[in-house]
Parts: sequence; C-alpha cells; structure tokens
Amino acid sequence: MKQPVFTGSCTALATPFTDSNAIDYPALHRLLDFQLENGTDAVVVCGTTGEASAMSYVERMRVIETVVRHVDGRIPVIAGTGSNNTESAITLSRDAALAGVDALLVVTPFYNKATQKGLIRHYTAIADAAVKPVILYHVPSRTGVKCTAETYAALAKHPNIVGVKEAGGDLALVQKTRELCPEDFCIWSGNDDETAPMMLFGGKGVISVAANIVPREMHELTAACLNGDFTAAGRMQLKLRKLCEALFWEVNPIPVKTALAMMGYCQESFRLPMCEMEPENREKLKGVLKEYGLLP
Repeated sequence: MKQPVFTGSCTALATPFTDSNAIDYPALHRLLDFQLENGTDAVVVCGTTGEASAMSYVERMRVIETVVRHVDGRIPVIAGTGSNNTESAITLSRDAALAGVDALLVVTPFYNKATQKGLIRHYTAIADAAVKPVILYHVPSRTGVKCTAETYAALAKHPNIVGVKEAGGDLALVQKTRELCPEDFCIWSGNDDETAPMMLFGGKGVISVAANIVPREMHELTAACLNGDFTAAGRMQLKLRKLCEALFWEVNPIPVKTALAMMGYCQESFRLPMCEMEPENREKLKGVLKEYGLLP
C-alpha cells in the first residue's frame, strides 16, 4: 500500500530573486518560515510558481538543497524535476533525491506533445530510475498535453508513482480517475478554486499558489475537507474565491509574487520571460489584498 506524500495544503513556493536577478536566499528563508509558522503541510520547490524553467540546473539544485536544509524534516519537501527531455528529468530527479527531498513532482513533457503511449513510457523511465515517490503533474494549459484516466490507471501500477497533481480543470476526469485507479493513487488539486470539489471526490489536498500568501487559510480549508466537514469547507472556498481569481489575472507566478512583494516577503523581481504586472491589474490586486487584511 502506497502512502500519501502529504495530505492537506502544499505550497507551490515562489522563488525570490534580488534586483540583480540572483536567487535571494534570505528572502527564501523568510518565505519558508512564514509557511512553517502557519501550518503548511508540505512545500513544492522549483515548480511552475518557482519559475524553475528560467533557472539554471545549478541554481535549481542549490535552491532545492537550501529548502531541504531549512525545513529540516518538519514537513515534506517536493522538488519539481520535470522536463520534456526524459534523460534530463531522470538526472534532475536523481540529484534532487540525493539532496534529500521527500518526493518528485514531474510535469508532462511540454512542446513535444507525446501520445498517451509516450507519456506512459516517459513516466515509467523516470519512475524506474527514481528512488523517491513520483507525483505526476497534469497542467495541459501550460504543456499542450492531456492525460487520460486510462493513462493514470496504467501509471498507477508503478510502485514509485503515487499520484497526480491535477490542474486540468476537468472534474469529470477526476471522477473517472478515482473510479479507474486504486485507492492508494492520490489525487491533489492543482487549482486553488477547485480544492473543496476535488477533495469531495477523494482528493488528498491541494498543491497551492494561494498558500504562498494565505497558508493558514489553505491549511484550514483542506483540514475541513479531510475531516469530512464539506459545509465548512464550502464556506471557506467561497470566501477565498475573489483572492484565488486575482492571483490568476495574469500568468502565474506574476500576481502571487507581486502580492508577496507587497506583503514584504521578497522583491518584485522576475526572470524573463516573466515580467512585472500591468499597472492597472497591480492596483486591483493591491485592493484585493487589503480587502483580505493582507496589507495595512
């Protein structure tokens, strides 16, 4: 029986940069402390929100090592190690495991647009080489690739593949996946606004963008779901609706990193091709943050 890597709310951590575009390690420590102090159940480092695709291999490994050291076993650390090059994903997965992460988050191969057979072979090759649990990451809006429930069912047979971060926005797919896959194949929501609905269908939690700025609230939302109190969870989900929407007014992680900067946790600094938020959206975001009591 496979064990869940985590249950509850896992923050898809933003990577702070300095004004000169280097990794801002003091800010990274502040972000981690904010998460640890507010009940976050796990963190993903070097994922989509972490702008990993704009980081060098050396930078990614150093950030992963820094997070593992700072967290020091208090919560699971999951590293984003996906690539559209299977061998590159294997290498990064191996090295992240050596750095001490608890699991690997592996996005579907982008641009290549693999078939379902190709996806199964890609993930099987990575999982065969991995010494840590592998979480699939399905985000077709980014990759142009869609997984089927049948593909999940095939991959669920692999002893190292433990579940999926499902960010496809397709609750019918979630239901079919739950029907076809064994109970120990975990499903985590990859969309903040679908957390409670997905957990109603048996999801174990969320890998969350919003948890960067409201870690306690996302933890409490998922805790209510895990306790079977979906009435309370529904109220919490609705309360967070406007904030979750605002964090996607522009492509992630632009709004959430802008919010973190406004809250004093990091610089408002991005790696190209990400860039600063449009002034009009920035002012609207500031208003939403004030409405939620996140700014003075």
